[in-house]
Amino acid sequence: MRTRLTSRPDQDGAKHLREQYRERLVCVRYRYDETKRRRWKTVELIVEESDWEPPRRQEDTLVAIQVAAQERGVRQQVKAAGGKWNPRSVVWELPYGQVVALGLTDRIVTKAEGREAGAHLQIDGPSRERPSTCR
Repeated sequence: MRTRLTSRPDQDGAKHLREQYRERLVCVRYRYDETKRRRWKTVELIVEESDWEPPRRQEDTLVAIQVAAQERGVRQQVKAAGGKWNPRSVVWELPYGQVVALGLTDRIVTKAEGREAGAHLQIDGPSRERPSTCR
């Protein structure tokens, strides 16, 4: 099954569901199964809201960040700040304080449980590749 379309609440295909679910509606997805020749319309809803305090990291805590191969300037900054390339995990590692100083917190990744070696999830950055978020 694959998702071919994700709509925000204000987009066509989701407006009538916004009337039903109001502010709780996060997005509407259309999923397709080619073998069964079926389409499903699913919704993502907010079911609970509570206060949350993000975990505090120590300045010297080593974190992993993603830097694309073609981002030479960013890579130079990371190297100059003491970053080390980890070829096994395919990430750059450097102290959290340096990541903050360079403004690269949106690139911090964490090891994804249950995935193949080298697979990481974005955790602190924009919603580029977060699971269960709409783009």
